[in-house]
Amino acid sequence: MAARAIHASKVYGSGDTEVRALDDISVDFERGRFTAIMGPSGSGKSTLMHCVAGLDTLTSGQVFIGDTDLSRLSEKQLTLLRRDQIGFVFQAYNLVPTLTAAENITLPLDLAGQSVERAWFDQVIDTLNLRDRLGHRPSELSGGQQQRVAVARALASRPQIIFADEPTGNLDSRSGTEVLDFMRRAVDEFRQTIVMVTHDPGAAGHADRVVFLADGKIVDEMRDPSAKLVLDRMSRFGE
Repeated sequence: MAARAIHASKVYGSGDTEVRALDDISVDFERGRFTAIMGPSGSGKSTLMHCVAGLDTLTSGQVFIGDTDLSRLSEKQLTLLRRDQIGFVFQAYNLVPTLTAAENITLPLDLAGQSVERAWFDQVIDTLNLRDRLGHRPSELSGGQQQRVAVARALASRPQIIFADEPTGNLDSRSGTEVLDFMRRAVDEFRQTIVMVTHDPGAAGHADRVVFLADGKIVDEMRDPSAKLVLDRMSRFGE
């Protein structure tokens, strides 16, 4: 497994103000697969992703990236694991405005003191159709192009797993579909592992599997989803 959570709970506050964002969740994320996490607002989907990605800590339970138990790592070890083994794609792109597209893509490797694997870099750039945009700064790129740069940055270090939080949330439908198609290719052609939080049935339709959350619990799962099947399933949860 690329990642897994075992009896994962996350509680905020205490007493009358206690909120149980995750309630004893156990879930596996398979290598070389594209998994979408869906659910109503407040269902715990972003909390689950943040905890599995090591961006937040559990109240109880365990999270593994590969065979590594995150709860046993020091803050420094956790930082290194996130840098070396995990890729992130966020709704807000999170590009450095003063750097070119190429510099943004290689930034995690540069910070780690690692050299760029040129053949892999070229393959990612050409797959994402960014060759003629490498010298541009984020302000000179469209939203779709900026998100493609963010996807390329996540792929550049060949991480064990990529976490994407509403990656098409700020994009028009055409640009969003382009980004999702590229993420699908990253799984099919590069054997990448992607876990994506989304509220969009169309986005979830690109995944191999959808995990549905409600009230901090996993309430359903779907293999080989389509946008229509996901929409039908979501309608039962009052979405």
